[in-house]
Amino acid sequence: MAVVSAAHGRWRRTGLAVSALLAGALAVAACGPSISNDAGDGDALTLPEDFEPSGEITIWDRSGDLFQVFDTVIERFNEKYPDIKVNHLAVDIDAKLANTLISGAEVPDGTFIDDSQVSTLSPHLYDLTELLAPYEKDIVTQKLAVGSKDGRFYGVPWDLDPGLLYYRADVLEDAGVDPDSIATYDDLLEAARTVKEKNPDSYPIRLEEGAYLGQMWLEMFANQAGTNMTDEEGNLRLDSDEYRQILGWLQTVVQEDLGAKATYMDPTDLQRLDDGTTVFVPWSIWWDYVPQTVLTQTQGAWRAMLLPAWEEGGARSGAMGGSSFAIPKDAQNPELAWLFYEFLVFDPEGYQLVYGPNEIYPGGLNTSIPSYLPALRGEPLFDPVPALGDQNLWEIASQAANEVPGGVPTPSWWPSAVDYLGDNLQRLLDGTMTPDEVIESSTRDIQTNLVDRG
Repeated sequence: MAVVSAAHGRWRRTGLAVSALLAGALAVAACGPSISNDAGDGDALTLPEDFEPSGEITIWDRSGDLFQVFDTVIERFNEKYPDIKVNHLAVDIDAKLANTLISGAEVPDGTFIDDSQVSTLSPHLYDLTELLAPYEKDIVTQKLAVGSKDGRFYGVPWDLDPGLLYYRADVLEDAGVDPDSIATYDDLLEAARTVKEKNPDSYPIRLEEGAYLGQMWLEMFANQAGTNMTDEEGNLRLDSDEYRQILGWLQTVVQEDLGAKATYMDPTDLQRLDDGTTVFVPWSIWWDYVPQTVLTQTQGAWRAMLLPAWEEGGARSGAMGGSSFAIPKDAQNPELAWLFYEFLVFDPEGYQLVYGPNEIYPGGLNTSIPSYLPALRGEPLFDPVPALGDQNLWEIASQAANEVPGGVPTPSWWPSAVDYLGDNLQRLLDGTMTPDEVIESSTRDIQTNLVDRG
């Protein structure tokens, strides 16, 4: 993703969900060669009964810190499968994967893939439904849904990125706001009003200024409300009570000057976070990278909690981003690649190596959580986070995982919808469109220019 600073390796990991939808999907949908939207031909990968695991595999991952973490797993994998040689390559997947799958030349045996791309690239991927069957009941439902096409699964679900509400504990204490009192989005409005009354120059609720990230952000709220831009058949469903409620809430924030737009991690954004202008950040878990590594004055002052609910008793989180592993149909040794990913995702030794303390992350990898329920139900995989006042983020994120509603496959045209829904959301945040206008205009244009032309 373009918003990511390539200078910092950790950001590559933290921005993975962003990158999922920005560069990768854009490369596929806008700049790369045309990819059929038809479902795969039903090629399901299975393991023969007399299968002898030996041979060589090539695995693609993004460069950066996460590549280094995955690299440390190979030695332990080889203790279990000593006759499998793993060639682990750092690749610009967003730029190369789609072209490679289409050309069929030098195709890897397995590859990292953003969830947003799984459905689009499924004609070129093995159907993993049978192999995932023993684990299916223990995978977070939302992850299964986004990695599926026509009821079949094409990705090995890896990380889950639940939405959380980050807040400045010191500012809330000074304003007399108890964070435990924020159970609904109406409660959040009241808390923001109290903070603003104490500090009239503040704009407590952070609003995303980027059209692409803004659309991702909106879809997190929608997922939490139990809907998405489309239904399982790909039919648009923006025209709904849920979207009106979300957009109406955002309009209230704007009309009452309770929030201000900021571009993710630009200097103005960081200054507002540090000086107390911004107090509440509803975002995916991976926002914790910001106080951990970028903010200069308020590390330790931030905390995380579950998102408020749209209705009392409603879901307290929604997904924003995520990634999987895929096995191309043209892979030379797809069965061996499956064994590697099975170890990485479903074997306790594998996922503990990735998320637990290691050379790359001494306190563990805390910018996402596993999507495999036995991993979430076990002992914490990463340590309390000093930048969050030594808060036990693992406990909160695991609770959030249980709150994330199911999802649907991401339509192949999702990135192009930013020209309509993403841009219109910005107009609403500027006060120049109403929720009904956003819904009407976006629905018309997406239907005409994207769905009908699909």
